Amino acid sequence: MIEKSNLSHTLWLRALLALSILFGAWLSGCQKADNEPIKIGILHSLTGTMAISEKPVVDATLLAIEEINARGGLLGRQLVPVIADGKSDDATFAAEAKRLITDEKVAVVFGCWTSSSRKTVKPIFEKNNSLLFYPVQYEGFEQSPNIIYTGSTPNQQIIPAISWVGEHLGKRLYLIGSDYVYPHIANRIITMQASMLGLEIVGESYLPLGSGKVDNIIADIKASQADVIINTINGDTNISFFHALAKAGMSAAKMPVMSFSLGESELAAMPDNRDMVGHYAAWSYFQAIKSPQNRRFIQAFKNRFGQHTSISDPMEAAYFGVHLWAQTVHANASTNIDTVLKALEIQTIDAPEGIVAIDPDSHHTWRPMRIGQINAQQGFDIVWSSEHAIHPEPYPFHILPSDARIMLKKLYDRWGHAWTAPVSQHMP
Repeated sequence: MIEKSNLSHTLWLRALLALSILFGAWLSGCQKADNEPIKIGILHSLTGTMAISEKPVVDATLLAIEEINARGGLLGRQLVPVIADGKSDDATFAAEAKRLITDEKVAVVFGCWTSSSRKTVKPIFEKNNSLLFYPVQYEGFEQSPNIIYTGSTPNQQIIPAISWVGEHLGKRLYLIGSDYVYPHIANRIITMQASMLGLEIVGESYLPLGSGKVDNIIADIKASQADVIINTINGDTNISFFHALAKAGMSAAKMPVMSFSLGESELAAMPDNRDMVGHYAAWSYFQAIKSPQNRRFIQAFKNRFGQHTSISDPMEAAYFGVHLWAQTVHANASTNIDTVLKALEIQTIDAPEGIVAIDPDSHHTWRPMRIGQINAQQGFDIVWSSEHAIHPEPYPFHILPSDARIMLKKLYDRWGHAWTAPVSQHMP
């Protein structure tokens, strides 16, 4: 007969052994999980009208990931990119964003170009408490707890550029853009500023994304007797537009263009750069910046993707965005979104464009601003620079968020609950 004390001792030993086995299994699982790669979502258009702009941004994102992996990865784990093609289509962006978050379970997503694609995926990231880094300048009128905006806001690009245009290029402005939310809101901001500066808007036209039918608009621009064209066309429509402009005899000397969505990577894709020489663009980053950080970035990019490749502002913003996220994760030993978001508010990074930081109140980025003039080498000569990084203001001119929402809703409703105008609107 087993004594009660011996039975208790035996049961205690068995319980301890069971706990030991369970702990070993848990520890083994933790070690396995700790060694598993960290999935990074990349969501951009690899096909369609926006591929001309977005494919190079994918390359810049991959370069940053590869650099982090070459240094041993993050938290002792390798980063694995999961690339999704938005196909220049908002519905596809939404479906792919959901897949990356729920099926692939990525730690973060770097992606989107057009504001219509960003606005389409925004509620998906917010609903799932996931994190998106958005690398492109845009129209403002937005803040999200789940988006880090590394691109420029209107007061960091559009507003200083229009002031410069009024001083150096002329007072009569013709506004041309793609027919979706960014150009429409950008042009409203420009119209407000023009009235403050004594500038005149002499015409305003829009083209469907991807359209090459520009002849009627070229004729309208010529008839308007504008001094300068303000261009918010996105994607490969720029090729048709600048070619038609040159064919109509409107050179940069006669009719200069200030572009807000045309950078080095788009210039490199143009079949004939001669149509572009002398025109202008406004960005925070140009490849022509002379700094040790930028020289290292350019060399690394060219070593990876070819000596003849070109680098644009959204590419650089995507690149430093990955490093900023990784720096934050490393400092806090966690990929948890709430931890990362809180810590991002005190992070700065010495980017190729200069020192940048995330504004804690808006999740937008402090960035400098520059104006470049297109040269014959498919690049830009910098003709003006801000003295320092500019505080981001997603609601410029003290526009109330409530008023901004009303403006946005009118467009959204007019376009049938979409952020891009229907192509049927342009049919005869």
